[in-house]
Amino acid sequence: MDTTVSTQQNQARIQLSGRFDFNSHREFRDAVDRALSSPDTSEVSVDLANVAYLDSSALGMLLMLRDKAKGAGKTVRLANAKGSVHQVLEIANFGKLFPID
Repeated sequence: MDTTVSTQQNQARIQLSGRFDFNSHREFRDAVDRALSSPDTSEVSVDLANVAYLDSSALGMLLMLRDKAKGAGKTVRLANAKGSVHQVLEIANFGKLFPID
């Protein structure tokens, strides 16, 4: 999986591409740390447009991000989930845990 972190105004954006699974843990954690490091950031958006696959460990990593962000006083939004990725988020009831665009 590839990750890119960018910041605009008060929003950090983590853009993911490829397979989001257990093998992505270290890279995702590093991206989360970069996204949460700015004191001016109030929201983190995870762009899933280019994610082809995610598994239960990816769901756990998203929950970890949510907990870390909450501890830092920031919110998390999931964006651009499509196809099977969107389906997995729906089945897991992530719409109750995150705003999903």
